[in-house]
Amino acid sequence: MPHSIDLKNVDLDYYIYSVRAQSLRNAVFNLAVGGRMYKTAGDVAAVQALSNITFRVEEGDRIALVGHNGSGKTTLLKVIAGIYQPTRGDLTIDGDVTSMIAISAGLDMEATGLQNIHKLGMMRRLSRKTIESRLEAIAEFSELGDFLRLPVRTYSAGMLARLMFSVATEFDADILVLDEWLSAGDAAFMAKASARMAKIVDAAKIVVIASHDFDLIHKVCNRVCELKAGKIVFLGSLTEWIAYREAA
Repeated sequence: MPHSIDLKNVDLDYYIYSVRAQSLRNAVFNLAVGGRMYKTAGDVAAVQALSNITFRVEEGDRIALVGHNGSGKTTLLKVIAGIYQPTRGDLTIDGDVTSMIAISAGLDMEATGLQNIHKLGMMRRLSRKTIESRLEAIAEFSELGDFLRLPVRTYSAGMLARLMFSVATEFDADILVLDEWLSAGDAAFMAKASARMAKIVDAAKIVVIASHDFDLIHKVCNRVCELKAGKIVFLGSLTEWIAYREAA
């Protein structure tokens, strides 16, 4: 069966409690989210982060989510990745989703690098056998050597980035969901990481990426979905989006 992502009239609300105790903060936040805050029963307000999102992604598509900060790009990625459940509407996904959003989630700073490789792998619902079979490759790509036997709290920021990137990109993806283009470490490692990312994107059946990088979008994507205040304002091919931008 071909892989696909199908969203129909998807809404997502965030609920905020104790509104009266935070009236000033909420007033400012209301402006920041484009006036999409509304009052519900009791001392609760809701922010509609996504509204009436409808589109279908077919096998072979590489779709970019674009828009200003706060437009809903990352929220929509998290819905597709299964991190958030839609408040209303339907989401149907055919295929296994690999999410590269917040790849440091679940990292145990007191555990060793090797222990964290196992933990991060299990969080991706991989079997212990599968993780063990890829352990050597992850270690080699990370270039961390004996540091993998030390607690990760002893790592520099660059070393942490190498570890997380190496785990996140070692396993194949049917549907790849990522927030910006992942890179890690120093210049030499970043070049190697960029080559690996390109290979993963080429191998994936579907790619959904949120990005501000026009050159990256032009290089990788064939479709674009532009969001504004949680709503779709453009959905079409890359060529159509370029013409849309030029006419704006």
